[in-house]
Amino acid sequence: MKRDRRSLERLLRVAAGEVPAECCLRGGSIVNVHTGAVERADLAVHDGCIVGIGRYEARRVVDASGLYIAPGFIDGHIHIESSLLHPSGFAAAVLPRGTTAVVCDPHEIANVFGVEGIRYFLQATERLPLDVYLTLPSCVPASPLETSGAALSAADLASLLPHPRIVGLGEMMNFPGVIAAVPDVLEKLVLFQDLHMDGHAPLLTGNALNAYVLAGIATDHESTQLEEAREKLARGLRLMIREGSQSRDMAALLPAVSDATWPSCLLVTDDRHPDDLLHDGHMDALVNRAVDLGLDPVRAIAMASRTPAETFGLKRRGALVPGARADFSLSASLHPWKPVSVYKNGVEVVRDGKVLVDLENGPSPAPPPSPMELGPMSSDLFALSGAPDREVKVIEVVEGSLLTRCVHAVPKTDGGRLVADTGRDILKLAVFNRYGPRTGQPRRGIGFVKGFGLTRGALASTIAHDSHNLIAVGASDAAMAAVCEAVRRVGGGLGVGDASGTLELLPLPIAGLMSLEPLDAVVDRLAALRRLARTFGCALRNPFMALSFLALPVIPELKLTDRGLVDVASFSMVSLQA
Repeated sequence: MKRDRRSLERLLRVAAGEVPAECCLRGGSIVNVHTGAVERADLAVHDGCIVGIGRYEARRVVDASGLYIAPGFIDGHIHIESSLLHPSGFAAAVLPRGTTAVVCDPHEIANVFGVEGIRYFLQATERLPLDVYLTLPSCVPASPLETSGAALSAADLASLLPHPRIVGLGEMMNFPGVIAAVPDVLEKLVLFQDLHMDGHAPLLTGNALNAYVLAGIATDHESTQLEEAREKLARGLRLMIREGSQSRDMAALLPAVSDATWPSCLLVTDDRHPDDLLHDGHMDALVNRAVDLGLDPVRAIAMASRTPAETFGLKRRGALVPGARADFSLSASLHPWKPVSVYKNGVEVVRDGKVLVDLENGPSPAPPPSPMELGPMSSDLFALSGAPDREVKVIEVVEGSLLTRCVHAVPKTDGGRLVADTGRDILKLAVFNRYGPRTGQPRRGIGFVKGFGLTRGALASTIAHDSHNLIAVGASDAAMAAVCEAVRRVGGGLGVGDASGTLELLPLPIAGLMSLEPLDAVVDRLAALRRLARTFGCALRNPFMALSFLALPVIPELKLTDRGLVDVASFSMVSLQA
């Protein structure tokens, strides 16, 4: 928010102590993310701005004695769509946790709707008491090895750049395209060369990493190994330490944080499922986890406030200093951090976990209709022929990681068809293009996956990163067809069921990605889905999150798209046969 001469003069008079402030939080312990200290002082607020720290008179005094005050948390890398919540529902979930700003890459909805989806997201977040900044999706689709609902060119991105909440280019997943100097990739890098550019470079090292950094990439959130993180820091990348619902990398990466490196490190969630938001938290959970793992509490708070603000050039954000926006939370203890009150622009928006303000503050824009250009789903669509007694490639899920392994196995056969083998936990996996045309047989990829543990039934979802086609895993073709048909009929969502009619559904009417229901209702639906999945034998903690990443052909090792199996290392389609 820019200041005119009159407003600046008024703030200066308040800061100098010549006129009372609107509000003063008295007697609190202020977390100073610049010095690493905790100061006992008044915090004076006027016109949504912190005017001073010291001793102030005010028209309204808030007793903060016995409380710690920290800057509002900033999530530097998140896909809001992965919360399954409408943006206002997401704000309701994270504000009570002390989060006052996020940097969101809306590449999920952009893969479905393109520019229209990004414009919808900007409109839906316009009036929230949560600052939602966007990085523009760099890779829609994520690769040429899948079919998405849209494609974004450099010209498309340029049309969105004038918006004041656009802060840079979203994660550049096509790191092979950067290194190989692919023309359309370079066009985007040149367009954003004076802005922030997010990276996405799992296991990239050596000269390839040098080339990637030279292109102007500033951050990376895909490090999973300590030496990988240290090399990226040494090459000048800012290290985003991810602790999401599926990929939990903090324990492995935190030793990379030192007195020298911490200003280049920030905590991010990337993807956070609604039940984790409800039961565990958001950035508060990451701060508390980091302290549990041995990080200094003030440093942990700084890596969730100051460093993300500095990384993205968010002026007047991320620290409790004169001139900063009055975004902060109060907690009875430094650790664990449990907000009892949250302020946004100097206004208390949360007290004792209850949101005090109207999140919508006006009518919410209507989302575009969700595409589901698929005809009725039958078991024949899941059939797979193959030679008996020949090994095939199987995707092995790694619990708690986005990485998969490629293993080999001889599949079970039935009447000349390759089928799931629940005894060895080798299940069918299928991805269907949901963007049309509706006539004829849909483009599909069929393969095998290990690690879900299903002994019966199937799971299906229209959340399948990043193109968000219809993906399903199951113990039989009939069960997969039944659940996919149920998801198709509601226009997208999550489903668990079998061929006998047993079924649980979570409809996601916004792009097949997000619900219009509040957090509690979505969590209840998810719990019902997971309970049924467990009765079917599913062993994964978060099966839908795991399923959603099996179609993402930019994170190693082996993935499945609507075009078939993808070897991520070679960035190429490969045969099912081993």
